[in-house]
Amino acid sequence: MKQKTYQKVVLAYSGGLDTSIIIPWLKENYGCEVIAVSGNVGQADELEGLEEKALKTGASKLYVEDLTEAFVEDYIWPTLKAGAKYEGTYLLGTSFARPIIAKRIVEIAKAEGADAICHGCTGKGNDQVRFELAIKAFAPEMEIIAPWRIWDIKSRDEEIDYAEAHHIPLKISRETNYSKDKNLWHLSHEGLDLEDPANEPKYEEILELGVSPEKAPDAPTYVTVQFEKGVPTAVNGEMMEGVALIAKLNELGGANGIGIIDIVENRLVGMKSRGVYETPGGTILYHAHEVLETICLDKETMHVKASIAQKYADLVYNGQWFTPLREALDAFVENTQQTVTGEVKMKLYKGNIMNAGVKSPYTLYDEATASFGEDDGYNQADAEGFINLFGLPIKEYAKLSKNW
Repeated sequence: MKQKTYQKVVLAYSGGLDTSIIIPWLKENYGCEVIAVSGNVGQADELEGLEEKALKTGASKLYVEDLTEAFVEDYIWPTLKAGAKYEGTYLLGTSFARPIIAKRIVEIAKAEGADAICHGCTGKGNDQVRFELAIKAFAPEMEIIAPWRIWDIKSRDEEIDYAEAHHIPLKISRETNYSKDKNLWHLSHEGLDLEDPANEPKYEEILELGVSPEKAPDAPTYVTVQFEKGVPTAVNGEMMEGVALIAKLNELGGANGIGIIDIVENRLVGMKSRGVYETPGGTILYHAHEVLETICLDKETMHVKASIAQKYADLVYNGQWFTPLREALDAFVENTQQTVTGEVKMKLYKGNIMNAGVKSPYTLYDEATASFGEDDGYNQADAEGFINLFGLPIKEYAKLSKNW
C-alpha cells in the first residue's frame, strides 16, 4: 500500500472515527511524523480530550485553532447575505466550514515544513473536494494523502474493527455509528437507518441542538433580529457579536423545534445522499434576512439576486470558495446589502417561523401607494394604457393566428 516516503504529514483531525484511526495508519504505512490539526468552528464539547487522544494514538503534537470568529464573519455572513441555499433547502453548514479549516491547515503545514497534508474524507463524499480545492488554492505543490481512496478498509464497521485492534478509544458504538458533522451553524446526521429514504428519522434519538416540533412548547416564542447592511447585529434589542448571536438563536430555535430538515441531496460526485440536518439559528436568520429584503430591495435586484443565490450556493457546496467567481459574486451581493438594515420580528412555534412585523429606514414599501384607500399619488386610470401595451403581443398573436 505504501506509495511514497514522507517525513512529516499534517492531518486534518477531528477525533472522530476516520481521523482517529488515520494517525496509526499513517505511521504504519509511511513511518512519518504526524502532526494533527483541529479547527474549532464551534463544535464545542467535541474538542474535549482531543489533545490527549491525538498524542496517545501517535501524533507528535496537536494544534487546536480557534476559527469561530472568522468562520462567522468571513464565511457565514457572506453566504447568508447572498441568500445561498443548496437545492433550495440546505443552509451549507458543512460546506463553508471546510475552506477555512483547510486554509489554516495549509498555513500550519508550511510552517512545519510538512511533505504532505492528509484528510479523512471518504471517496464518495463532497468534503474531499472541498478540502483539496482549498489546499490547491494555497499550496498547489503540496502532496495530499486521502486514505479512504487507497487503503483496504471498506466500511465504517471495518474502521471500528481497526480501532479496536489498535486500542483506540471511540465515543461511538456500532449501533450509534451515525456520521455526524457539528459546528456553530449546524449538525448533520447521516448513515445507519437514514441511508434508506423510506425510514422516518428517529428524531427523539438523534436530535442534539433542539427538540422535535412535537416536543416544543405549546406557547409561541417571539424573537426580533436586527440587521445592519445585511449582517445580524442584535437579538431582542441586545447587541451581540456574531458567535454569541448565532448561539443565542440556536438556543431559541432549538427549543421551538426550528431548523430540522430531512433531505435527499445531489452530491457533487454524482450520487444522491440522504441526511438530517439541524440548523436552528441559521434557519431563523435566513428567514429574517429574506423578509427584510422584501421591503429593502427593488424588484429587479431581488430577482437577479435570486439567481445569484443559486450559483453562490453551488460554488460553496462544490468547494469553490477560493475562486474569482465567488469573489465577484460577493461584490454584487455586498452592493445589494447597503440598504438591508432594519428589524424583523418573528413568532416561533412548533417548528414554524411566522412573520410578526418588519421595518426599515430604507423601506421601499409605500403604504399610501399600496393602500386600498384613497390616495393622491396613483391614478388608477393609468393602468388601462399599461395593460394595453403590456398585453399587445398576446392580443396580436390571438388575432393573427386565426388565419393560420
